[in-house]
Amino acid sequence: MSEASAAFDLEVRLFAVLRERAGADSVRVLGVPAGSSTADLKLRVQEQVPALGDLSFASVVVGDEYAASDRVVQPTDMVALLPPVSGGAPGSSLEDGVFELSADAIDPAALQARVASPRCGAIVLFTGTTRETNRGQEVSRLDYEAFEAMAGPEMRRIFASCLATHGPASSGAHGDGVDRTLRMLCVHRTGVVGVGDPSVVIAVASPHRDAAFLAARFLIDTLKERLPVWKKEVYRTGHHWIGDRS
Repeated sequence: MSEASAAFDLEVRLFAVLRERAGADSVRVLGVPAGSSTADLKLRVQEQVPALGDLSFASVVVGDEYAASDRVVQPTDMVALLPPVSGGAPGSSLEDGVFELSADAIDPAALQARVASPRCGAIVLFTGTTRETNRGQEVSRLDYEAFEAMAGPEMRRIFASCLATHGPASSGAHGDGVDRTLRMLCVHRTGVVGVGDPSVVIAVASPHRDAAFLAARFLIDTLKERLPVWKKEVYRTGHHWIGDRS
């Protein structure tokens, strides 16, 4: 088989600032050689669509998981190219962690009530709101965009990591018989969020305050690093995608 016949075309979805630069939700990458890695694919996209700029900071997702740079791309793969995050299907219960995307305003008090339990003596509530100034400019609003098909599965993986570190799954490492039950709920906005309005709320309930504090901090820090949700700050004179490093 010749090299040309071994090559294939691949549709790659784009999000946030990458979609904006390309002026399209996806690009068709032509002539991808068989055996190409995700790193090779990024270079090929960069060559074929110069408007996207430097893609060295972009992540490749195959299906609903981040792909390693040496992962070989197949013609049947569902591939997306994600800019750095600015930082779905819910879990089966609050003990597993429940994640929701919301196009409507978030009520933090209602989320706190949802995680409350007679078994838990502590509830930690984190609310992230829109600042009125950033980058030396007056912020008019935020626009949030999410890769919905991936956000739920990725958040479930984050919940699982949190449980392994701070929840019942970690109790064997302590051997102290302490109840480390965690009830976790995270709701993130999509669409337009006004100044002063909540954009993300995390509520964690636990029998003991230390576990609740640690779990809430773990969830917001990890969410900001990994969840495929992007934030565009809109100013009077323009806008900026938070996390854009190009």
